[in-house]
Amino acid sequence: MARKFLYIVAFLTALVIVAAIVFRIWGNDLIRWRFVPGTTFEARASLPADAYDVPQMWYARPGLEKSPASWTPAGYHPKPGGAAIFFIHPTSYLERDHWNASLDDKEANERAELFLRGQASAFNGAGDIWAPRYRQAAFGAFLTTAPDAGRALDVAYRDVAQAFDEFLRGIGPERPIVLAGHSQGALHLMRLLKDRVAGKPLAKRIAAAYVVGWPISRTADLPALGLPECTARDQRGCVLSWGSFAEPADPTLILDTFDATIGLTGQARRGTRIVCTNPLTGTADADAPASANLGTLFPAGDMSGATIERGKVPARCAGRGFLLIGEAPQLGPYVLPGNNFHVYDYALFWANVRADVARRLAAR
Repeated sequence: MARKFLYIVAFLTALVIVAAIVFRIWGNDLIRWRFVPGTTFEARASLPADAYDVPQMWYARPGLEKSPASWTPAGYHPKPGGAAIFFIHPTSYLERDHWNASLDDKEANERAELFLRGQASAFNGAGDIWAPRYRQAAFGAFLTTAPDAGRALDVAYRDVAQAFDEFLRGIGPERPIVLAGHSQGALHLMRLLKDRVAGKPLAKRIAAAYVVGWPISRTADLPALGLPECTARDQRGCVLSWGSFAEPADPTLILDTFDATIGLTGQARRGTRIVCTNPLTGTADADAPASANLGTLFPAGDMSGATIERGKVPARCAGRGFLLIGEAPQLGPYVLPGNNFHVYDYALFWANVRADVARRLAAR
């Protein structure tokens, strides 16, 4: 019996090893197979002109009774008023049956609300958060350069831009603005900066733009955004961006797609340096020890049991511009291939982001 048990253990161990080898060799292809939509793109009409007048089109905005962006861990509190923060949530639609999520997709909406608790909440000490619902592109759209992926992103961006116009009408002409997003939200934010901010009077009202979880080429993207890269911790009117990896890091899945695309300036992104802000210092291309981390957000379930812990995670910019955090912290099960802590880009530095936005708003 004991020998039979050992045979079973040996067999299962061999399976694990084979699976690991298969994933190491073909992991990126398997991910693409699982998530890239297998259907033809479905054209979507524009939303009605007054769509974002309706509170139900927002996850967060002033006047909503319950907003996931108002959540805070113990010891922190939201502060309404102050600045106006426009936050674009990341991809929460993981299916492959459509290129764009519907606005009433229950799972995608619940996942988006969870992301807002863990990400947008970092900004609620600075003012009012506005976070729109939008017909986001499917996760698989970011794993392919197929034309349908671009069409899906155009649909999503059209909604975001429409929501941004309502945001501007709602906050009036004087309040300072903070722009923030993550992943797909950060990609749309880049386009929004190019279309609605660069070269326009609105640029003077932007305290900072947090374009997190999406690579920005210093030469092929940044010049088109209308704001410079943040190089000083108290600099106002600038762009911050980072993508987090534990070590050893393998950003191949990101770079394969990134390097095959053209930047916002019309230049190729291939081989270019990427903007890397260290959120522990608020400066570019910096190194910082774990002692500089004011608090990592350790998620738990629906976030009701989440905690903030100081001094747990260091950060340094390395390579082409990725943010390395040393050994992998135990934040949860959603680490992507290559030790990519993409899902936790804000959680890793939650308290530092909160302090950073307050500091930039106070700068003159």
